[in-house]
Amino acid sequence: MTDFVVRVSLERGKLLEFHGPADITKETTEAIVNAANSSLMGGGGVDGAIHRAGGPSILRECEKIAAEIGQLPAGKAVLTTGGRLAAKYVIHTVGPVYRRGHRAQAETLASCFRESIRLADDHTIASLAFPAISTGAFGYPLQEAAEVSVRAAVAALNSASHVRQVRFVLFDSATVRAYIHEFDRLHAAGAVSPINIERNSP
Repeated sequence: MTDFVVRVSLERGKLLEFHGPADITKETTEAIVNAANSSLMGGGGVDGAIHRAGGPSILRECEKIAAEIGQLPAGKAVLTTGGRLAAKYVIHTVGPVYRRGHRAQAETLASCFRESIRLADDHTIASLAFPAISTGAFGYPLQEAAEVSVRAAVAALNSASHVRQVRFVLFDSATVRAYIHEFDRLHAAGAVSPINIERNSP
């Protein structure tokens, strides 16, 4: 059950949402984003859950992509169909493994959002859902990840031609609170200028 829902209406009919606790494999957005490994061969966490829910056709497509490009670099993204998922597509992106003091990792994490939204835009995908990329096994501190992710997602959504809706689908209450807090901080600082904000929370 989703306890938190925040819907933010932006200019040009764009919509930014925060949902959670929620299961991204059940999302009905046109695409969902997978926090993948560079091998594209599946793994634990969100990656494993998406492959299990979507079935073997996703892995077969990933194998074809890997045969062509080898490893997918961190910060880049590729597209497959959604298999048995409600979402029509899966966008696979590789987040950075957190290493304290490495400044480039914030840019790599931001690139995950820019590249995923750019790829969706190129395929005229109107809506997509993101997990909390790199905050699980890759060890990115939650608040730092939220700051980079929300800022990058808003900027890429505002620049997109076809993508109208970006939804953060977050696994637990602590994570969704962190991402909503970061949005509120950016809003208070004037970095985000919403037309309207709707909130449903405990």
